[in-house]
Amino acid sequence: MRVLVIGGGGREHALLWKLMQSPRVTKVYCTPGNGGMGAHAVTPPISSTDVESLVRFARENQIDLTVVGPEASLMAGVVDAFEREGLAVFGPRKSAARVEGSKRFAKELMEKYGVPTGRYRAFTDPEAAIRYIREQGAPIVVKADGLAAGKGVIVARTLDEAEKAVEDLMRSRTFGKAGEEIVVEEYLEGEEISLMAFVDGETVRPMVPAQDHKPVFDGDRGPNTGGMGAYSPVPQISEERIRQIVQEILEPMARGMEQEGLRYRGVLYAGLMMTDAGPKVIEFNARFGDPETQVVLPRLDSDLAEILSAVTEGRLQEISIRWKPESSLCVVMASEGYPGDVVKGKKIRGVPAATGETMVFHAGTSREEGALITAGGRVLGVTALGADLQSAREAAYRSVESIEFEGAHYRKDIGARGVKARQT
Repeated sequence: MRVLVIGGGGREHALLWKLMQSPRVTKVYCTPGNGGMGAHAVTPPISSTDVESLVRFARENQIDLTVVGPEASLMAGVVDAFEREGLAVFGPRKSAARVEGSKRFAKELMEKYGVPTGRYRAFTDPEAAIRYIREQGAPIVVKADGLAAGKGVIVARTLDEAEKAVEDLMRSRTFGKAGEEIVVEEYLEGEEISLMAFVDGETVRPMVPAQDHKPVFDGDRGPNTGGMGAYSPVPQISEERIRQIVQEILEPMARGMEQEGLRYRGVLYAGLMMTDAGPKVIEFNARFGDPETQVVLPRLDSDLAEILSAVTEGRLQEISIRWKPESSLCVVMASEGYPGDVVKGKKIRGVPAATGETMVFHAGTSREEGALITAGGRVLGVTALGADLQSAREAAYRSVESIEFEGAHYRKDIGARGVKARQT
């Protein structure tokens, strides 16, 4: 089987790494790829949203399965174009990917099909949004309606912060067109987790849960990022709660999209808050999470290529999915200035070779005259497996300490909450 992975981040590197373990897979391509993928895959420099070129490449290279990584590719209509050409592709069509591409659209679906989430209002007028915020009070959450690389969410602790968020998103257009419309949401309190599932129509097969760390600094301080690290499992959340999430959130959402005529084949990702009133949805994503994928896939004990093929062929119900009991933890190393403007081109030294227990997934890296250099905000995802969270955490941070590049920063508390929960 010849497989094409679309994208160039840590998520796509993890997908590539896991797919290469399948005896079904004979050759892997990744476009545009990054500085860490070239040793394992052919990485043609095609943009992940250049639909026409991607289709042509898949056809000319006789690709048997294409796996779409980024949300921008889904919203560009990559899946729709591949399907029109009769090419096997993993991911939802553009119409279904709107569950991530539009916060308002997702909220309306949740409201219609009884999926628990926070109260909200959508706005295209900044003055109306500010009036509503003043009526509701703080803390409150302000979100760009469209795609913003995981950074268009502002958890405002004060009214001033909330009003500034409206100004930044709608008037200054910090995230461009994504802020033409915003969603203002109730602030939810509790333990936050991510639960992804393979979905084929109404068939839902959950993965193992993970907990992401969005804010840039230790102690959940600073602005939100695309994710500074993650771990799995999440000891604070019981198996009973996970079953509740599947039954009350993931399965109703999948059924609802089917009823709306939105055939969903791919990964449905639920970002959740475990409130006193039960689990509530913060957001839905239409693809593998990043960095959640970097801790979930190392725990997968089944053939990923087989699972993805089953989803694209509409036979997910036939597949058995197994998971390893070990724990997994990922620490993201970022460039100076992230999640704001960053300086690229810094040499990276000391990246350890992959072992059975430790992997380094490249994200914002490239190669220049043979040297590995920084090429983005989130640079590397250092991941380790261990018998428990504490051992996985220790192994990941040992690898982090061996890696150097100018301006590197990372959170020192990834997984601390889970380790503490395991010990109590």
